[in-house]
Amino acid sequence: MGYSPTQDDAGSLANTDMAYRNAYGATEGGPADGTVSKLWLPIWSGEVLHAYDSYKLFEPMVTSKTLESGRTMEFPITGTVTLKPEWRAGEYLHGGEDAKNGNFAVSLDGRPMAAHFELDNIDLMITQWEYRQELARQAGQTLANARDKQIGVMIAGAGSVPKLDSDPRTGITLPEVGQLTAYTDDAPAAAQALELLEHIEAFITDCQENSVPMSNAYCAVTPKMFQQIRRLGVATSTGNAENMQPMFGGVAAAGGLGAPFTNGLAGMDEKLVYMGVTICKTNHIPKTNYDASNIGASKYNVHGDDSLLEALIWMPECVASVRKTGLVVDTEDDIRRNTTFTVASMLSGTGILKPELAKVIVQKKTDPADNDTRGNVASLLVSGDLTSNNDAVRAHFGYDDV
Repeated sequence: MGYSPTQDDAGSLANTDMAYRNAYGATEGGPADGTVSKLWLPIWSGEVLHAYDSYKLFEPMVTSKTLESGRTMEFPITGTVTLKPEWRAGEYLHGGEDAKNGNFAVSLDGRPMAAHFELDNIDLMITQWEYRQELARQAGQTLANARDKQIGVMIAGAGSVPKLDSDPRTGITLPEVGQLTAYTDDAPAAAQALELLEHIEAFITDCQENSVPMSNAYCAVTPKMFQQIRRLGVATSTGNAENMQPMFGGVAAAGGLGAPFTNGLAGMDEKLVYMGVTICKTNHIPKTNYDASNIGASKYNVHGDDSLLEALIWMPECVASVRKTGLVVDTEDDIRRNTTFTVASMLSGTGILKPELAKVIVQKKTDPADNDTRGNVASLLVSGDLTSNNDAVRAHFGYDDV
C-alpha cells in the first residue's frame, strides 16, 4: 500500500497509525472519505474457513447442503411403488395407500454459533501471520468441534428414534441397538473391539435386508476404542505371543486391513476400513450430558452419559446438514475496555432423514434391558430416564410426520 507506520517513543507500533485498522485517506491508498478499514478481515475469515474444513469430521459424512437464501430446505420422501400382480383388461389401477409423497423440512437453527476472542493489541493479528494463523486455527477448530457435536447428536437420534406413524414406506425395519459388554474406567478392551466389529457386520446385514444400496458407511468410535481395534491380534502376554496375527497390521494373510505398525495412525483424521465401513475416531460422540453444557438449540441437549452411548454407525443419507453460505466475521474496538473484540459466526442446522440408515452402540447398563432397544435409548437421550414416549422423542429431534 506504500504506507509505513510510525513508531512511538517506546519503539512499538502505535495503534492509531496502523492503516489496516484506522481511518486513512486517499494518499495512503484508501477511501478518500477516511472511513475505517478492515481489510484484514476477509483474509482472516478465509483462514478460519480453512481451519474449519480441516477439523470438521461429521459434516462431509452426512447429506450436506448449502443455503444461499432462505432458512429451510426440503428433502423428498416417496412411498413404495404399488404392485398389481395380475392386471386384467378394463381394470382400473388405483394409486394405493403406499403411493403418496411427502418431504422432510430441515431448517437452520434459530441462532448462529460464534467463536470470539478479545485482544489488547489487534496489530499483532494484522502484521504477524503466525499470530493471526493461530487465532484462525483456534476459531475454526472451535466452530468445527461444536458442529461435530451437533451432527453427532442427530446421528445418535437417527439411530434411536422410532419410525414415523405416517411413513409411507412399508417393509422398512430399523436397526436394533448394539450393546457392548460393560467395562470400567472408560477403557474398552479387545473383547469390546471384537463386539463392535460384529455390530458393524450386523448393520451391513440390516441394510441388505432393507434393500438399501451400501454406499459410504461410517463408524465413529472414541480414540481408546479405535486403538483397541487397531491392535486386535497383538500379543498381550508371553502366553499368547506365538502365532499371533494382527488384524489391522496391513498383513495380507489377515485380509490386508489397516496399515503396517510402523505407521502409528496417531492423527485424529486417521481411519480404518472393515468390510467397507470406514472407522473413524472422534471426541465428539454424545457420551456426555449436553443438557448441562449447551451446544446449540434444545434438540442438541441430550443425556449421552445416561444412555452409555459408545459408538455410531451410519450412512450419509440418515441425516441432513444445512449451512448458510459463508462465514460472518467482524471486529470492533471497545474504548471502555481498551481492547478489540473479534467474532466469527456461522448459521447451520440439522435434521433426521432416514433412521433405517443409523445404528447406535451402547455399553450395557447394570440392567441391560434399560438400554437394549431404540425406544429406551432415545428416552434416555432425551430425558435421562425411561419416561419419554415416542411422540416426545420425535418432537425433541424435530423428526415430524411427513
